[in-house]
Amino acid sequence: MMSSQATPIQGSQPVTPPPTSPRSPLSPESLQPPGCRHRDRSPSPMRGYLIPSPLPTRRNRTCSATARASEGPVFTGVCKCFSRSKGHGFITPSDGGKDIFVHISDIEGEYVPVEGDEVSYKICSIPPKHEKVQAVEVTITHLNPGTKHETWAGRVVSS
Repeated sequence: MMSSQATPIQGSQPVTPPPTSPRSPLSPESLQPPGCRHRDRSPSPMRGYLIPSPLPTRRNRTCSATARASEGPVFTGVCKCFSRSKGHGFITPSDGGKDIFVHISDIEGEYVPVEGDEVSYKICSIPPKHEKVQAVEVTITHLNPGTKHETWAGRVVSS
């Protein structure tokens, strides 16, 4: 015969709900960031440039755009800046003009480019309006002397 009352387990403690505090860890107030604090940001050489969104990569470029770029002329320039962690940078063309965006997927060769490296590249238009261009098939032609260069595998060499 079963009884409708629960029998306590030997040695167990009664279960009581945790006390509710006016500010529980998951309350909406605790999820808000602390008051806005102004912090000084270090100047970035890329500040002021509009990076295309989404970033055009070798993988998501159309076959026709790749073919047009491959058939185009080869240009030369100097690496203005490149961030391996961000995956992009800019090239200053030798013939002047606006700096050209370069994505990490479009860099050929063994070394990560650094500021001052001379490079050769071809250009490809950036969708959706095709008004801007980016550098593709980028190859470092002369390493900037006196700087340390990193290989894609992470080995650092001095030039």
